[in-house]
Amino acid sequence: MPITPATEANSSSNGTSPAILLELVDEQGSTIGTAEKLAAHQAPGQLHRAFSVFLFDEQGRLLLQRRAAGKYHSPGVWSNTCCGHPYPGESPFAAAARRTYEELGVSPSLLAEAGTVRYNHPDPASGLVEQEFNHLFVGMAQSSLRPDPEEVGETAFVSPGELASLQDSAVFSAWFTTVLDAARPAIRELTGSAGGW
Repeated sequence: MPITPATEANSSSNGTSPAILLELVDEQGSTIGTAEKLAAHQAPGQLHRAFSVFLFDEQGRLLLQRRAAGKYHSPGVWSNTCCGHPYPGESPFAAAARRTYEELGVSPSLLAEAGTVRYNHPDPASGLVEQEFNHLFVGMAQSSLRPDPEEVGETAFVSPGELASLQDSAVFSAWFTTVLDAARPAIRELTGSAGGW
């Protein structure tokens, strides 16, 4: 992983895991402070910066991931390609590219900003709350995936029809529909009107 001031401040040289800090933001997305990751997600939740990535293959199919069963938040559910939180001081774009590589072992061949969305989604299973100001990104995945099994349980490239069928039979993250709907204009621009998104 490239070392930047943000990633250096959030890495440990002595083998211990430091507390992961998130950027707290106001309703306009301006940084107002930091909070430890788990504390920020405990009810009622603290509004913090996040990102969501939607990558597509050359056939216009969306890359989904099923979150690993061992994750403390929303384990075992399907979600968009990648999502997470920038480190304090890290740009959302850099964080999105970093985490896509860390989780899926792929660097997007194209990654473009697709707007922001603010939401409040409680997770019924864990009691944690997603109070997020989310930066959206769309792009292309044109190389082989190498998922980290501690992060990702399964991956699938799906067409709009296959996604609809999967949503009828599988559990998705609480935020998935919100971020997908917010990103749709940019997704349509990327995949073309024939893609069906």
